[in-house]
Amino acid sequence: MAEKNTSPFAHVFLKLMQGPIYEEDKTYWKDLLGWQTELSKYLQQVGLQLVISESDGFARIVQPEADESLADKPLPRLMRKTRLTYEATLLCIVLREALDEFDIKGSGTRLFLTQKEIKERLAIFFKDRHNRSKLLKDLNKPINSLLNVGVLKVTREDAVNKELQQYEVKRIIKALVNNEKLEEIKSKLKLHVNPVQ
Repeated sequence: MAEKNTSPFAHVFLKLMQGPIYEEDKTYWKDLLGWQTELSKYLQQVGLQLVISESDGFARIVQPEADESLADKPLPRLMRKTRLTYEATLLCIVLREALDEFDIKGSGTRLFLTQKEIKERLAIFFKDRHNRSKLLKDLNKPINSLLNVGVLKVTREDAVNKELQQYEVKRIIKALVNNEKLEEIKSKLKLHVNPVQ
């Protein structure tokens, strides 16, 4: 039983602390929008920021970079930055571009790809690898990395043929890899792929 002095938006706050809230989670989404102002004020008091993207249907908490020169007691980082491998970063770019293509076509709001489709999009960057079966097996690692950070979500499992397993590309990727970041990473990848002689 909840305490009498528990905030009426506590359930939304705790859900946000677990990760993004998506529009398809109707109850939380409705309450999030209803308590948006109060949630924002509360989060600001503890050095966090509520970011809502109604157009992409997600909300999340971010911790802005602190200006340590202005603070007597700098706040510790609550949310640690996750370092992705080269392959996982490349997969982020591939998925972000796939989502952009999907949006241009206007064929819906949720992008679903099978494991096979994801690997095919990623494998073209590794043409020099001769052992294709090993390459496709190795490409499970970046997929699993993005599952762990919430960019991909399994929506249909296939125990018999993993290649047919289906994933949703979560729109949070647009916040993690915005247009500016996308161009920056693509430039770095070009240098990685085509180093200056």
